Amino acid sequence: MKIAFIIIQYLLPQHLLSRLVGKLAETDIPWLKDLLISRFIKQYQVDMSEAADSDPRSYANFNAFFTRALKDDARPICDDESGIACPADGAISQIGKITGGRIFQAKGQDYSLLSLLGGNREAAALFDEGSFATIYLSPRDYHRVHMPLTGTLQSMSYIPGALFSVNTTTAENVPGLFARNERAVCLFDTDAGPMAVILVGAMIVAGIETVWDGQIAPPPKGIKTTDYRQGARKITLEKGEEMGRFKLGSTAIVLFAKGRNEWLDRFEATTPTRLGETLGQVNKIAE
Repeated sequence: MKIAFIIIQYLLPQHLLSRLVGKLAETDIPWLKDLLISRFIKQYQVDMSEAADSDPRSYANFNAFFTRALKDDARPICDDESGIACPADGAISQIGKITGGRIFQAKGQDYSLLSLLGGNREAAALFDEGSFATIYLSPRDYHRVHMPLTGTLQSMSYIPGALFSVNTTTAENVPGLFARNERAVCLFDTDAGPMAVILVGAMIVAGIETVWDGQIAPPPKGIKTTDYRQGARKITLEKGEEMGRFKLGSTAIVLFAKGRNEWLDRFEATTPTRLGETLGQVNKIAE
């Protein structure tokens, strides 16, 4: 069954299917959007008591429901000054060190840091021998991604690619999964040095959004990079502040430079995560 699942993903028109689902998710026909939302809640046992608006019928369309806000007190953000806040609800896919320019994906699989960053050698050099945390957002999870640390946006690159599923089965069987799927690479300057938050698209993900530029995927084909270091538009986001969201589920990857942080020992593959909890600690760097 696993092999069949992987083969089907290679054969499917991934982008066409995802965009069609995206159109359906935007419908505002009352009976249809209510049916889609109610079936989804039942299928994935979504906890609506945490939502800022707990009435499923109040959402304008499925995407509005899927990217729903939480109550203000639903996810406390770690208040330890050196604590790194988990950026999303979900589960750890993998977590650890970047070794020899490679990031561990799953048993028997890894991928290139340089490829993940769209061939940007300057960016890859920032995180060489650093650390990574990959968080998988399942369909039932809250699908907004928040800042692990306070940071000032340096650049954002949209990198086109495939739209494979990002679940465990696919991660174990599709080489270089996260470096071949559509993604947005957001580079920040923080008190802990450079930090990347990468939003990875997946099968039937209808769009990726950021709080500063709105929907960025799917844009025109080709890598598109915006430099925020120049000009008057300075974007600084506080730890715990929303930075982006997925229209249907996917994966967020966080990168830090060498020696700048340590992940807490209790986090390993499949460990559940909650937005705002302490994922790791910033290392003090000698002046």
